[in-house]
Amino acid sequence: MNQHKRQKNGLLYKSSGTMIIDRWKARFLLRFYNRMLPFDMVRAIIVYRLLGIKAGLGTFFEPPFRCDYGKNIKVGKMTYINTGCTILDTNTVSIGNNVLIAPNVSIFTAGHPIDPEIRKTSYEYALPITIEDNVWIGGNSIILPGVTIGKNSVIGAGSVVTKDIPENVIAVGNPCKVIRAITDEDKKYAYKDQKIDLKGLIRIKALVLLQKFI
Repeated sequence: MNQHKRQKNGLLYKSSGTMIIDRWKARFLLRFYNRMLPFDMVRAIIVYRLLGIKAGLGTFFEPPFRCDYGKNIKVGKMTYINTGCTILDTNTVSIGNNVLIAPNVSIFTAGHPIDPEIRKTSYEYALPITIEDNVWIGGNSIILPGVTIGKNSVIGAGSVVTKDIPENVIAVGNPCKVIRAITDEDKKYAYKDQKIDLKGLIRIKALVLLQKFI
């Protein structure tokens, strides 16, 4: 099994050959992307070159954005990735539809052996990460290798996600743990005890209906 296949299968591998070339290609494209003016149409071309056809309609990466390869990132539609996001995509990172990723979130598929003697050999490993539809990840959170975050869930700011998070929950902390389920009661409030006003609720329902046709 060659090093590339070992990488994709979560086995210890050593970065070499085309892996190094692909990383330099990504850095070259990101250098241009992160220096462009807002709404520069060339951004879309660079995202296409970086991710291929793996970025859905209405998805946007707010600069500065950093990644290892780009080609291992798959993103659904209407997803917003805020400024300062870092994705180490040495294995697949799958991000669903309508995901919100706040500033300075780090997503790491890459890891290194605990034993220092093995680490000195430059062997590493990479495990895939999945973020399902409608997830909101708070600022400065860190997602570690092999994690899946279930649909509709919220990850509190500053969390370190070391294990899978189920669907429809709020989870927070280091290490990140579920604190409660998301319920129909949450439809009444925008933040803590701040209720959603009637006009705001009508607008929200209209937008939800509209998105079904996008």
